[in-house]
Amino acid sequence: MAAAAVFEPGRFLTKVGGADYLEVKWRLVWLRETHPDAVIETEMVRHEGAFAVFKATVRVPDGGSATGWGSEGADDFRDYIEKAETKALGRALAALGFGTQFCPDFDFGAAAGKVVDSPIDIVATRASRAAMSGRDHGERPVAQLNQPATQRQIRYVQAIAREAGIDDEELKAEVGQLSGGTIEELSRRDASALIERLQSRRQGEELAS
Repeated sequence: MAAAAVFEPGRFLTKVGGADYLEVKWRLVWLRETHPDAVIETEMVRHEGAFAVFKATVRVPDGGSATGWGSEGADDFRDYIEKAETKALGRALAALGFGTQFCPDFDFGAAAGKVVDSPIDIVATRASRAAMSGRDHGERPVAQLNQPATQRQIRYVQAIAREAGIDDEELKAEVGQLSGGTIEELSRRDASALIERLQSRRQGEELAS
């Protein structure tokens, strides 16, 4: 009997900002080829105005599971609901190891010289990002991501912080750790990352209660 084919992610990489990136559709193919019985669940946990937040959970039979969060708004995408769901699913898959090394989903705090995974050359990373052109993995112009956060995003950050019991000083510290500036100075990218971070924190507190 011939051996089962092994998914080779290197064959499906695309370039985003000069770095290798594995699109979510190929992470899904990888998951199904490796674990055909894996369970995928997505849920829209919030939809206010033209802003949506999704939660995605991926479970591997007799293995691990992971949850990812994704948020998007109509200011960035016309099909923001679908994009938010895809982002959440991509993060969950990356957390399980499907494409982790080929996506920037867990790069938090790099702009402030802080990382949460392993030491990297911050100066080189910052220069690389400053020189990026084209589109990010959501097919959104990178220049757009670096624009100031929308008022909707800022209000949503403040609302989630209140729900999670985070006071103004704690929120200020969270923003400073992420971007090195104030909440009014957040970029769209950083605001999106902060929303997902606060969502995860709130979810953890709800599970602990």
